[in-house]
Amino acid sequence: MVDFTPKDAYGIADLVEIVRLLRAPGGCPWDREQDHHTIRKNLIEETYEVAEAIDLEDRALLREELGDLLLQVVLHAQMEAEAGTFDFSGVCNDICQKLIVRHPHVFGQVSAKDTDEVLKNWEAIKQRTKGQTTAAQTLESVPKTLPALMRAEKLQKRAAKTGFDYPDLQWAAEDLESELREVKEAIAKGDKPQMHEELGDLLFAAVNVARFMGADPEEALSRASDKFTRRFTRVEELAAERELEMNSCGIDCLNGLWAQAKREE
Repeated sequence: MVDFTPKDAYGIADLVEIVRLLRAPGGCPWDREQDHHTIRKNLIEETYEVAEAIDLEDRALLREELGDLLLQVVLHAQMEAEAGTFDFSGVCNDICQKLIVRHPHVFGQVSAKDTDEVLKNWEAIKQRTKGQTTAAQTLESVPKTLPALMRAEKLQKRAAKTGFDYPDLQWAAEDLESELREVKEAIAKGDKPQMHEELGDLLFAAVNVARFMGADPEEALSRASDKFTRRFTRVEELAAERELEMNSCGIDCLNGLWAQAKREE
């Protein structure tokens, strides 16, 4: 047992102390065994659970999931505190410093009349503080661990700031069609490595189209996945109602059920 007195209400200092106790001798064996790498996936999962609570507009769930996400931050900071490199206070200090530096229109003498100017100033300050002197460096700084669609969008936006971009949506759409033709040509050749490469180009081009449409490609694909799941569920219900075996009724039959599910929406 550790020396701990329960309270009616807790704050951030209590969370930091609880995590310290969990990883201290006499604490939790599982927590003591963890390192940055073993709980890396937990951080990602908790982030997505926060995003889901936002999508559901569930405030109670959002409060809970934000706490789970905050726990991951405190855990990582505690590991570094044990190593003597930095602690949670250092994390808080750094983000406060960053916010102040990147908001000179609030905490300094710079003026910004609208959101566009705020974002322009933010990017300029970010490049300066990170020592980025070329556009290529800004692209290289985009994390490779981001979801692929999100990373592609960020790369395209940063390249566009240099003027390296399509003139309009129509150009982007035509390039998408061109990439699709190249995928079909690779399929016709039976060249699997080329198929994979051309498929990547097609997806990258699709992100460009989404960007010009003002759509978030990650969100658009997520909604499409939700729609597919919803319609597939209805197809399965229709098959059951008609006593059809989906595995054996054939693609024409399944397409008919899919068309009905689509009409019902």
